[in-house]
Amino acid sequence: MYAYVVKQANGPFLRIDIPRPTLSENGVLVRIQASGVNPLDTKIRAGVAAHAKQPLPAVLGLDMAGTVEEVGNGVTRFKPGDEVYGMVGGVGGLQGTLAEIIAVDADLLAHKPRSLSMREAAALPLVTITAWEGLVDRARVHAGQSVLVHAGAGGVGNIVIQLARAFGAEVFSTVSPENSGIVKDLGATPIDYHSSSVEDYVAAHGSGDGFDIVYDTVGGATLDASFVAVKQYTGHVVSALGWGSHALAPLSFRGATYSGVFTLYPLICGEGRIHHGEILAQASALADAGKLRPLLYKESLNIRDIGIAYDLVASGTLGKVVVEL
Repeated sequence: MYAYVVKQANGPFLRIDIPRPTLSENGVLVRIQASGVNPLDTKIRAGVAAHAKQPLPAVLGLDMAGTVEEVGNGVTRFKPGDEVYGMVGGVGGLQGTLAEIIAVDADLLAHKPRSLSMREAAALPLVTITAWEGLVDRARVHAGQSVLVHAGAGGVGNIVIQLARAFGAEVFSTVSPENSGIVKDLGATPIDYHSSSVEDYVAAHGSGDGFDIVYDTVGGATLDASFVAVKQYTGHVVSALGWGSHALAPLSFRGATYSGVFTLYPLICGEGRIHHGEILAQASALADAGKLRPLLYKESLNIRDIGIAYDLVASGTLGKVVVEL
């Protein structure tokens, strides 16, 4: 079978022949039809994502959507011909999704939303799992709460908005003025972070004492601002990029709580993988109910455009880039 490998940092994608993967008891062989490209994928390609534990040379790609070709003896949820999607490889020494076929732990998979194309489905896994683990698993979002999403037009941010809305929360989002229409269309109230201070938008939208949940997708100074924007005593801050050094005093003085999200852990360590499949199964139900959709890059890209796709994501794009195989 064919695969595309990167041999050195920022190197080209080289098509090579590799052995067809073997099938384990709980494994599923999937013929890949679309591979999503995440900022993390571009960092792995550049050799600057040590936390992903994916040394080069490697086949890159975390996200995919495709069709089941074969299942292991212990697999009962899937059968040949099923359309599936998931965040299934590309880290921790696992083969990535820029390949013809991939062997996947069945726990990581879910049936693809019937209402979405392969391209659309391949855009969802990493960002949806990241959003869900922070908003639902950690912060326990529920109806009647106020949720502030930082960078709501971004990959994780737009999914956080949609999930929060699906759970009945009122949603606000920091966003640049040119992208305010995106978060409006998703049902959130845009906040121009260029012209409004934290104190300004808390006073205007946070009932004076802050938001019930603040989801930071930016890190750095934005996480520091989140500690100031969260509601006193009952508020919860979540961050998918809480890697820097931060003063916790503003959070402590508000009596609020904080959670970090590290979406890669089950892939790298092998623990808790079944929850990823469970999250995506629930995401499929939301998508088919019209409550969740991917924000896609404006152009479709195919297998000849892998280098272009990765360069686009590395430089920053609006909407998820997906390579159709």
